[in-house]
This record gives sequence, structure tokens and C-alpha cells, in this order.
Amino acid sequence: MSHPFKLVDVFTSGPQTGNPLAVVFGAEGVETARMQAFAHWMNLSETAFLLPPTRPEADYRVRIFTPKGEMPFAGHPTLGTCHAWLEAGGKPKGGDTILQECGVGLVRLRRDGDTLAFAAPPLRNEAVGEDLLQEVLAALYLDPSRVEAVRFLNNGAPWLSLLLQDAADVLALEPNAAALASLPEIGVIGPHGPGSFEVRAFAVPSGILEDPVTGSLNASLAQWLIGEGRAPARYTAIQATRLGRSGRVSVAQEGGETWIGGTVRTDVEGALTSLLGS
Repeated sequence: MSHPFKLVDVFTSGPQTGNPLAVVFGAEGVETARMQAFAHWMNLSETAFLLPPTRPEADYRVRIFTPKGEMPFAGHPTLGTCHAWLEAGGKPKGGDTILQECGVGLVRLRRDGDTLAFAAPPLRNEAVGEDLLQEVLAALYLDPSRVEAVRFLNNGAPWLSLLLQDAADVLALEPNAAALASLPEIGVIGPHGPGSFEVRAFAVPSGILEDPVTGSLNASLAQWLIGEGRAPARYTAIQATRLGRSGRVSVAQEGGETWIGGTVRTDVEGALTSLLGS
């Protein structure tokens, strides 16, 4: 059986500058083990599988896999899957509002020209124990004096998150990959100036040393930092600089909701044949 397939670039600022996502259409009937095997083979930060919704109000359903496991929510697959679904002729029930069904429930998206944005899911915001923090600092070779704040954030994708004094601190990090393997996934952010921040995401437990551009992390960081007055209600997150790319994430808090947006482009499309074993 053949499955339509797209490889899209999410949070891109130009050709091949964002985070690639594999999107597989018509995945109903494909076993979970085959989805996981394909995601492992693709070796991208995430691979998405499009399915019919199980809830009548949803436009489509998506299952999201890292090379090592399934996730209930992730940001760049949310935007990338929505783009692929729309480009393939998907018709939203709510006009320019799209309702995605995934592991955390329903996620709202909106489109404005080439830009898509999702409303950040509810956030759990917890303190980080001192012993764990010391392990993280050691794994990042990070001077504690450069850390402004630390929280454990979870919107369906958990991130131990650190606010550093400035963007230069974020860009200078040279983490110990072996040490990170036994720690939670780590997000680091630091300001360039009033309207922009540098972000890096270390996702070794999911099979990726550094995730290029990360919607779930940026959503959590925005909810945390804007909520505490550490960031303005609108700003741009810059990510993947150390990977030789230039990902851009737009952040906006409107009416109590946090919207995470960016540009998505399709780079490859075709069909899968035997790769899914179906």
C-alpha cells in the first residue's frame, strides 16, 4: 500500500533553515510499531502520521514520534502537519481556525497567509530540585552565576528550562552528550535584547542531541517568561544558530492565550511504498 508523504521545513526563514518534519498521510491501519520503526529510520526530531479524527469537532488527528518514542504533543509537528494537511486539500471546519486532535487533546491553530500558529496547551510549571540542577549545570559545563531562573515545564512535552543572562551564554554552550542521556530534555534561553531571545534544545533522551527549532519548548518558555514579566508579550525566538540554520519562532500573548507561530514550506513530496511494511 502506498502512502502520500511530505517533508516540510517548519519555523523556516528561507530554504532549509528550519526544522524538517516527515508527514505520512493515510496512516490508519499502520501498526504503532511500524510508525516507530519508520520514525527511527528517518532520524528526524519528529515524524508525524495523519489519521482521521475520532472527535467530531476535530479536522484531523496526528500521532507524533521521535526516533525513540511517541509524544502526546510537539510544536513543530503541529505546525508542519497542519501545513501538509492544508496543502493536500484539507478543508477546516472553522474557516481559518484548524482543530488538531493529538495525544494532549484538541489544539487550535490559525493561519495567516504563509504563517501558521498554535495556541499553547496548558502548562505545568514546577520547581527543580537542587541535586538535579547541579547535574544539569555540570552536563552543560555552565557557570551557575550565568543562570537567572530554572523551572521544569510541561505542556505535553516536558522540558527542564533555564533562563541565562544573555544570548551569548546560550550560544557558548558545549554540552556533554553522554551526561545529558540520563537527564530530562533541557531547554535554554537568553535575551539578545528587548524583542528577541536565543533558544537551544537538548533532547538526548529522544535520540537527538540538539533539536533544531522546538515549538513545544518555545510555547512553555513563553508562558513562563511572559507570565513572570521576564519577556514582553510579543517577541521572536531564534533557534538553530549553532546548527548552521536560522529558525524563527514568533511568540504572541493575546487575551490570555500564548500563540506560537512560524513559516512552513514543503521541500519534498511523493509516496512511500514498502517503508511502512503495509
